[in-house]
Amino acid sequence: MTQAPLLLIAAGGTGGHMFPAQALAEAMVRRGWRVKLSTDARGARYTGGFPATVKVEEVASATFARGGALAKLAVPFRIAGGIFGAVFAQMKDKPAVVVGFGGYPTIPALAAAWILRRPRMIHEQNGILGRVNQIFAPRVNTVACGTWPTTLPEGVQGQHTGNPVRAAVLDRAGAPYIPPGDYPMSLVVIGGSQGARILSDVVPDAVAQLPEAILSNLRVAHQAREEDLSRVIEAYEAAGVRAEVQPFFRDIPARLSEAQLVISRSGASSIADISVIGRPAILIPFAAATGDHQTANARGLVDAEAAILIPEKALDVATLSGHMATILSQPGAAEKMAANALSTGRPDATERLVALVEALVDPKVQGATA
Repeated sequence: MTQAPLLLIAAGGTGGHMFPAQALAEAMVRRGWRVKLSTDARGARYTGGFPATVKVEEVASATFARGGALAKLAVPFRIAGGIFGAVFAQMKDKPAVVVGFGGYPTIPALAAAWILRRPRMIHEQNGILGRVNQIFAPRVNTVACGTWPTTLPEGVQGQHTGNPVRAAVLDRAGAPYIPPGDYPMSLVVIGGSQGARILSDVVPDAVAQLPEAILSNLRVAHQAREEDLSRVIEAYEAAGVRAEVQPFFRDIPARLSEAQLVISRSGASSIADISVIGRPAILIPFAAATGDHQTANARGLVDAEAAILIPEKALDVATLSGHMATILSQPGAAEKMAANALSTGRPDATERLVALVEALVDPKVQGATA
């Protein structure tokens, strides 16, 4: 009996890398592939949702971004050791394709695939390549881009797949948009795990300055950090605004589908959710994001006239309140923004990734999946 082909997925230790990796793993397992995941200890925390048949191989984390001088000096040797081990492993159990999703833990698997000339590709979630993906972009067969456009090295061509989204988001894909009007309206504020403090500083006061005709119909769902919860709740109460304030909403897809307006950071996964469901947005990129990639992530929605971008340095109560009032007082324009957002969405991102993987497979190997 012919053994099923092997897909080796390598991903760094953040949700931004691991969630699309999980989506691809699930799809390939359904198609009869064997799947292995190479990640570090941080990434291993995200593996609970992966199919049980996926073998997780934990590699030692080696990054120049953390640790003291001695630890940084040891990084090249740890990476070299990881590459040597990955070469041996790939010679023993030959992957049909190797896919990297970014982060330092992907170096051994991708470097070994390059040395052994195995079919290989990378997927970049953000509009600017991460450090490791910058290194490998000219050295892989295919570069899949979650955000479009993506800034790529000279001579490298990208394929726009989009970023895979959760099943709960797909269930709400293209949900009908109810434009703002003289009836209950919903504002959703999501800040992500980093840098959300400024949203807690500015948004409640900006909401309070909205015209009474809007404010009287508005309810707010605001995601805030634990340490900011009490003051954000108090700010909304003082303004007489109906608001739910929590550190994490488990039903964000449902809330987005019911929203008239979204205020958000522009992390890749947030942009994907907003686009697939199709909602007007005000985007405030996290200024400290590496390479200012959140501004790049927002470009697609902004260029499509589906979102308004406010840089952090330009964010203040009056500016934000003015933009909110403009959108919430013009139902026709808001409806057009929602449609434009939906036009940029890629609900079939996982299927597009699958197609790119299968296009790289040697025909003799491909026959084993039939």
